[in-house]
Amino acid sequence: MNTEKGRWSRLRGGLLFTGPTLFCFLTVMIVPFFYGLYLTFTNWDGISTTQSLVGFDNYLGVFKDAVFWKSFGLTLKYVLFTVILVNAVAFLLAFGLTRGMKGQNIFRAGFFVPNLVGGIVLGLIWQFIFSQVLVYIGTKTGIPFLEASWLSEPGKAFWSLVLVTVWQYAGYMMVIYIAGLMSVPNDILEAASIDGANGWTKLGRITLPLMVPSFVVCIFLTLQRGFMVYDVNLSLTKGGPFKSTEMVSMHVYGKAFLSRDYGLGQAEALVLFLLVTVITLLQVYFSKKLEVEA
Repeated sequence: MNTEKGRWSRLRGGLLFTGPTLFCFLTVMIVPFFYGLYLTFTNWDGISTTQSLVGFDNYLGVFKDAVFWKSFGLTLKYVLFTVILVNAVAFLLAFGLTRGMKGQNIFRAGFFVPNLVGGIVLGLIWQFIFSQVLVYIGTKTGIPFLEASWLSEPGKAFWSLVLVTVWQYAGYMMVIYIAGLMSVPNDILEAASIDGANGWTKLGRITLPLMVPSFVVCIFLTLQRGFMVYDVNLSLTKGGPFKSTEMVSMHVYGKAFLSRDYGLGQAEALVLFLLVTVITLLQVYFSKKLEVEA
């Protein structure tokens, strides 16, 4: 009897602390997910009160939507460059700011600040820089590639988006790499120095292998944020010029909310979710195999 009372007491205590969080999780994540899954089988336009079931027509429409796959291909290109550049810049910053230089904490804070700025605001700031500041500098100095706004040319607009993304996330990834560098045991590095290993040897044979968990986390985060980019894309380029920078998230949003084709939009969102899930799981799986123990 006492055991049963204790069990109910623990259950009430657990519900008291986890109940509100579980309720919020269900109402904000689980219920909308399954409702969105249901919408993929309808032709709802977001306005009418009735929804007709259309079976798998929306999923067939995803594979027939050439614009969706074009934007997905562009997003893959964007993700490739941002993952490489963000992590390269972040690691170099972290490596330089763990050498004991004077004022390194101030530099760490300064490089981290861009991550605190919202994507919409960040895009508007850089839109002003690309369209006004750099054009003014190019006009006054006669530098050809700065005389016209980068956002007005398809090729340069893409690289503008990549540049802003690197500027935004490099500081955040830098913090993770700093934690990884500081977790490398000093006794191993000292032993390597006694054995005659130079700085490059210690970096390649000891530091980098022991930092694989940091690389796994940072690559996972940059992959996820790269595929889901929307706010910076919207405020910086609006997908232009001529849809040359319209990432897949912006296309899905436009299909559902601007074209009012919620069924097809939700189907494209679900396909995107599955593709990103597969890519990130493969990345984590193969990266985990590279981990070593100190």
